[in-house]
Amino acid sequence: MDISTTYMGMKLSNPIIVGSSGMTSTVDGIKHMADSGAGAVALKSLFEEEIMMEISKASGSGAVVNNYGEAAEYMRYYVREENVGNYFKLIEGAKKSVRIPVIASINCVSAGEWGNYAKSIENAGADALELNIFIMPSDAKLTGEAVERRYFDIVAGVKKHIKIPLALKLGYHFSGMAYFLTALSSSGIQGLVLFNRFVSPDIDLRTLTMTAMPVYSTPAELALPLRWIGMLAGRVKCDLSASTGVHDGSSLAKVLLVGASCAEIATAIYNNGAKQIGVMLEDLRTWMGAHSFKKIDDFKGRLSFKNIEDPIHYEQAQFMKYFSDHGK
Repeated sequence: MDISTTYMGMKLSNPIIVGSSGMTSTVDGIKHMADSGAGAVALKSLFEEEIMMEISKASGSGAVVNNYGEAAEYMRYYVREENVGNYFKLIEGAKKSVRIPVIASINCVSAGEWGNYAKSIENAGADALELNIFIMPSDAKLTGEAVERRYFDIVAGVKKHIKIPLALKLGYHFSGMAYFLTALSSSGIQGLVLFNRFVSPDIDLRTLTMTAMPVYSTPAELALPLRWIGMLAGRVKCDLSASTGVHDGSSLAKVLLVGASCAEIATAIYNNGAKQIGVMLEDLRTWMGAHSFKKIDDFKGRLSFKNIEDPIHYEQAQFMKYFSDHGK
């Protein structure tokens, strides 16, 4: 039974990508994921914000960086090369150790900071680049259109430097989601990863302090990528990958049915160990066999919005019809 898939032009032996996480931050960790059956890995993200904070710390203050051109440029170069240089070594080491695709990952918020490094990431051997972008729409003076324009600017700034496939891993905080993601798919990218999870605030009532919600996903969160991948499959000009809520073989089969090419997983491995990759793939094979599917293309996208007879299931958001059909 053939469970291989194609994502952004890359041939994957199976549709499971280990998502950007601590599990993909070292060569040993990456090798462990590959040996456990992963179809590809997304490296732990390199953070633009983290590097900028280190630049400010090294300079003593943001004012120094802003006001003294030559010294500031040297400091920026030194700090970035220390961090980014280690990232290049991770890519090179991973490519020497595994035969599966290695996807570099950058968590970025601006258009200008990462374009110059994208080519070096490509030269280090990365098979693809995933930009993890979230621009917090917290500025009351910034319109939604202005926020969304930054996403296009970031893509344009990176695309001009690289030839390897480019994917965007995004959240779902957009007003015209279908329009925005369809437009992004025409910007020269090869993949959309839906959706990212973000650290959310919480309150410790005992200490009266701000803290964070749990960072791991739950199976219930599958509903969001399931709906939007199903809505967009066959309509966007790039591949789609599911992220968040894919915890077992059943959820993997579901995202493929609505049109995903693959799925990024992390929590499922944190909860169950790397052996969960093999368990999920075996469950996928069993399900495919029960339906006489020989390969993923036999059923990929079969239940997308574009292909089902009654697509109202994707657009209906209220409970009225559900309760009228199922009783109180």
